Amino acid sequence: MFMVFTRIFIISLLIFFGCQSKIDKNKMSNKENNFFETTVKTPVKLHYSLYIPDDYYDNDSDYPLVLYLHGVGERGEDLKKIEANGLPEIISKGKTFPFLTLAPQCPVFGWWSRPEYVEALAGLLSEVTKAHRVNTKKIYATGLSMGGYGTLALAQKYPELFAAIIPICGGMDDHDSIKRLKDMPIWLFHGDLDQTHPVERSITIYDLLSPVNKNIKLTIYEGVGHNSWDETYANDEIYDWLLSYSKD
Repeated sequence: MFMVFTRIFIISLLIFFGCQSKIDKNKMSNKENNFFETTVKTPVKLHYSLYIPDDYYDNDSDYPLVLYLHGVGERGEDLKKIEANGLPEIISKGKTFPFLTLAPQCPVFGWWSRPEYVEALAGLLSEVTKAHRVNTKKIYATGLSMGGYGTLALAQKYPELFAAIIPICGGMDDHDSIKRLKDMPIWLFHGDLDQTHPVERSITIYDLLSPVNKNIKLTIYEGVGHNSWDETYANDEIYDWLLSYSKD
C-alpha cells in the first residue's frame, strides 16, 4: 500500500499582454486602432495527491518521483476523480512502486498545456521536491490525453527538470520549439483508431524529433481507440524504462 497525502497548491502568475504601439486612424470613419498593455495576475489552484511508498519513512534515501497528469474527465476539485484512470487508479487498487507519484488535479476549465498551468506545475513540482526526499536526477513525467499534451508542454518548457517522459495519446499545441526535446528520452504511445486525438499527432512528434533524438520511441496499438493508457500503464516495462534514465 501507498500512503497518500492530499494538499492544495496555489500560485499567482503574471501574464503580459501587448500589441503594436502605432495608432492607425481610419480616414473613412471616426475610428482609431490602438492597443492597451497591462500586467494581470492569474491565480492557479491545484489540488493534488502524493502517493508515497511504504518504506519511505523507514530509511533516509532519496526517491525517484513521477509526475502524473490526468485527462479531461478527471478535472475538478474532487481528488477521488483522478483515481479513475492511470497511475492513481492502479495504485489505489494496491500496486506499489519504488517512486513517489505526484498527481495534481486540473481545475474544471483548465488545460494542462496552457502557459499558466505549465508554470503552476513547475511550481508545484519545486514545492514537493523541496518538502520531500526526492532524487532530483530521477524526476519523470507521464500523462494521458490532455495530460499527454501537458507532459510534452512542461518538458518542452523545462527540459532540465526531467530525466524521461511518457506521453500517452497526446500531442503538441506548438512545434516551433520542439527541438528543446532533442535530448529528452521520450516514449510515445497512441492507438491507431483514436478519434479524440488522432495518432498522427504522436507520429508528427516522432518524425520531427527522431532525426535528432536517439532516445525517442513510438508504440502504436493496432485496433485501439482513445484509451491507449490502460495497456500502457499495465506494462511494467515502462517503469523499468523510466527508471533506467537519470539526468547528468
